Amino acid sequence: MSSTVYVLNGPNLNLLGVREPHLYGSTTLPQVEDLCRRVAGELGLGCEFRQTNHEGVLVDWVQEARERAAALAINPAGLSFRSIPLLDALKAFDKPIAEVHVTNIHRRDALYQQSLVSLAATGVICGFGAFGYELALRALAHRLAG
Repeated sequence: MSSTVYVLNGPNLNLLGVREPHLYGSTTLPQVEDLCRRVAGELGLGCEFRQTNHEGVLVDWVQEARERAAALAINPAGLSFRSIPLLDALKAFDKPIAEVHVTNIHRRDALYQQSLVSLAATGVICGFGAFGYELALRALAHRLAG
């Protein structure tokens, strides 16, 4: 059985650290990737870290993860709130899923409060900035151990 966790990131997350730092902080996506690889290594997990601005690519990666991953951490960004294809792909993933958001989506404008992805997620971590990725990996490792 695979011990790799896919960490998938949706649109505009490549702009972390630059885009609206008052909301998303100053941590860049490469720094998040370094954090995820370090934490996954500490937990004895592999880490496949990816980002795309394209919905279909993200759906393809979720489908790929069905065959290759033990668990999935996903920050779907703006696709959280409107992507039925992403939700359907996640529903077909029968392993643990951690949904991650840098901001607390429940304190945002109404447009950002209802994540469709949450309907397929094992758990949701939001509002802890980039540290949310570490929390997600630790939660997934706990779920896998248990």
